[in-house]
Amino acid sequence: MNGIGEQVVQAARGWIGTPYRHQTSTKGAGTDCLGLLRGVWREVRGVEPEAVPAYSMDWAEPSRDEVLWRAAERHLQRVHLNDEQPGDVLLFRMRDGAVAKHLGIVGCVGPQASFIHAYSDHAVVESPLSTPWQRRIAARFRFPEEKV
Repeated sequence: MNGIGEQVVQAARGWIGTPYRHQTSTKGAGTDCLGLLRGVWREVRGVEPEAVPAYSMDWAEPSRDEVLWRAAERHLQRVHLNDEQPGDVLLFRMRDGAVAKHLGIVGCVGPQASFIHAYSDHAVVESPLSTPWQRRIAARFRFPEEKV
């Protein structure tokens, strides 16, 4: 596992059990999937690279605007879908043809592949990266090695 990936996984696992709360990012108190990524960024990289505007739970689905994808491309390194490493950030489409609006962080790769995420009505959990979840992956990103 690369250095930054190990740090990202360790930080993300520290959020497990944090309740789901839309538009929040406070370990132990509440977070959504973006809030988890923001909190992990603060732990391993420091200050967040940009302010996050208010967002709805539909993530711009009516306008078909890939807001989350563009933000990931601004601050993370895009990698090939098959270049799997712990600590990678996964961007998911929850339905075919929908905008990508869910994030997770890879915990393990290989036969026991898993990812850490927060989603509605759940706390932050580490889930198996099962075939149904794998089919939803739209893009894979990696934290930059150097602080930005």
